Amino acid sequence: MKINMKTQILHPGDEKKASDILKSGGIVALPTETVYGLGADGLNESAIKKIFVAKGRPSDNPLILHIAEPEDLSNLVLEVPKKAQVLIDNFWPGPLTIILKKTDIVPKAVSGGLDTVAVRCPSNEAIKKVIKHLKRPIAAPSANLSGKPSPTKFSHVLHDLDGKIDAILDGGDCEIGLESTVIAFNEELPRILRPGKITKEQIEDLIGDVILDPAVMGKIKSGQKIMSPGMKYKHYAPKAKVIVIKSNSEKYIDYVNKNSSENTLSLCFDEDKKYIKGKCISYGKESDDISQANLFFDALRKIDTLDEVNLVFARCPRREGVGLAVYNRLIRSSGFEVITL
Repeated sequence: MKINMKTQILHPGDEKKASDILKSGGIVALPTETVYGLGADGLNESAIKKIFVAKGRPSDNPLILHIAEPEDLSNLVLEVPKKAQVLIDNFWPGPLTIILKKTDIVPKAVSGGLDTVAVRCPSNEAIKKVIKHLKRPIAAPSANLSGKPSPTKFSHVLHDLDGKIDAILDGGDCEIGLESTVIAFNEELPRILRPGKITKEQIEDLIGDVILDPAVMGKIKSGQKIMSPGMKYKHYAPKAKVIVIKSNSEKYIDYVNKNSSENTLSLCFDEDKKYIKGKCISYGKESDDISQANLFFDALRKIDTLDEVNLVFARCPRREGVGLAVYNRLIRSSGFEVITL
C-alpha cells in the first residue's frame, strides 16, 4: 500500500463513488451512527489487509462486518441462536454487534484467525447505501490510528488518515459517539465483550442473564484470544498520561486543585468546571451518560491539541447503563491507572 496517497473527500450523494472504490480493492472511511469506520470489501482479503496497514493495527484484532439488512447475515454465519435472533429483531439496525460461528466465506483477516465473526447492521443511511451498492459486507474497524481515540467527526478522520487511505465520506458528526455493544454467542451464556449504547440491562430484559466479560472492567488475561475490537490493554489514548479518579465531585475537585500544575488538565463533568482552578475539559453532565458517550472521544482529541498538557486527571463516570461503556473506554485510555479517593 502506498504511504503517501491522495485521499479523496466524498460528500453525501457520493455513496456510489465510495462503493466503486471498495469494489476496486480500496479502503474508505465511512460514517456510522457510532463512530467513523475504515471500510474495505469484507470478502476481499487483500483489501482488508490494507486496513491494518493504514491504522497500524495488529492483525490478531478482529474486524466487524457491516451488513445492509438483517437477512444479509445468513451466508456469513453457520446458525443464529434464538436469543441472538431476539436481539437482532429488537436492536437491528443499530449499535449492536453479534459474534457467531462463521462460514468459510468470511476471510481469516476479518476474524483474526478465529472460527467466529462479528457482524452488525448499522442504522446510518450513508454506510447502508454504500453496502447496498457494493452488494457485499463491509469490514470496518474505527477510522483512527490504532490505539488513539476513535473518530466521531470528519475532522478526526482527516487528521489521522489523510494520505493513508483512498477516500473519506464526510457524514458530519456521529450520533452516538461510542462504538457498538459487542455480544458473543459461542458459549452457553451470551457474553458481552464490549459495552455500548445497548446496555447489559436492556439485553437482559429481553434474553435473561448474560456474562459481562472481565476484560470490560479490567485487563485481558495473558494469552487470552481477542474476540472483539476494543479488548486490547491500552486503547483510545491521547498523548498525555491519563489517571482516572474514582470519587464524588467534592473529593475530585479538591484533589485536582491540590495536585495540578500548568501541564495538568482535568477531564470532568459540566457541573465540576466552575470549581476547578486549572485547565479543564468537560465530557458531559454527571447525570447524563448519553451526553458523556457523545462527547468523550472528542474531549480526548481536544486534549491532544494542547501541547503543554502531559497529565490528565479524569473524573470517573458511573459503571452502569451507558456509563459502563464510557468507563470501559476511559480506563483503557489510562492504561488502567486509577486512584480511588
